[in-house]
Amino acid sequence: MARKGKKKSGGGLKGFILLVILIAGALYVHQNREKVFSTETVQAIGSQTGTTGAEETASANTGLSLQLEIPKTVGKRDEMVIRHLGYTVSYNNFYKTPNWVAWELTRQETEGDEERTNKFLPDPELPEPRVTTSDYTRSGYDRGHMAPAADMKWSSRAMKESFYMSNICPQNRKLNRDDWGDLEESCRKWAEKYGTVHIACGPIYDTKSPKRIGKSRVAVPDRFFKVVLIYNRKNPMAMGFLFDNKAHHQNLKNYMVTVDKVEEETGLDFFPKVPDSIEERIESTVPDIAF
Repeated sequence: MARKGKKKSGGGLKGFILLVILIAGALYVHQNREKVFSTETVQAIGSQTGTTGAEETASANTGLSLQLEIPKTVGKRDEMVIRHLGYTVSYNNFYKTPNWVAWELTRQETEGDEERTNKFLPDPELPEPRVTTSDYTRSGYDRGHMAPAADMKWSSRAMKESFYMSNICPQNRKLNRDDWGDLEESCRKWAEKYGTVHIACGPIYDTKSPKRIGKSRVAVPDRFFKVVLIYNRKNPMAMGFLFDNKAHHQNLKNYMVTVDKVEEETGLDFFPKVPDSIEERIESTVPDIAF
């Protein structure tokens, strides 16, 4: 009887140890679930954009989201995809400007207090020779941000990287400071209201021989595009905008088009990770939204 009781006690100890191991394992999975999910997500995005495994790992460690804003390139083009802390850029070394720049903006990020640096820098991730701020000097064009500095107030590093020249295009001064800037402000308001917005924008070249400026021969865009996704599960919406690279000052609704229209103009597939049934519906209509 004593021997039998001893055996039962040993079994209870083993069961207790097994329970502790299971609890510890569950806690580990719970604590690391976000990181594992982020790694898998970034790897999936990397397969779409052609980024390297090292870039995927580095991006995963920053805690990236689903990155619904990352477009898919249709066809071939000069492209080098770089992920910075606050945005992703597809850089075109022929034009010396981005093909597109994409980023997510959250309500929390709009509450940052980092000050604007105004220090334009060559992108260290690009091969030399690199575009510098002097290429724009006395050109008559603004150094126009694609991902705006005001969206990067949540981090000193993100603010610094927003001034990399890979995020910049020659932009008409009035457009940059008026209507383009007004749309940037509207995007921040939408982020505050809806929690998160996904944004992609960039230049459009209507000719193979655009005007060039500076020693680096930076190409001057004919137009600019911007697409915005508000992925509210109850009422998801997407909108597109097309701007001539000229002086204008008018209601932002005059620039609104469907995302499908922007895809036609750019050869890009926007928001490809959104389920097809939703994507087709929201990209073919212009939403009624307050600016």
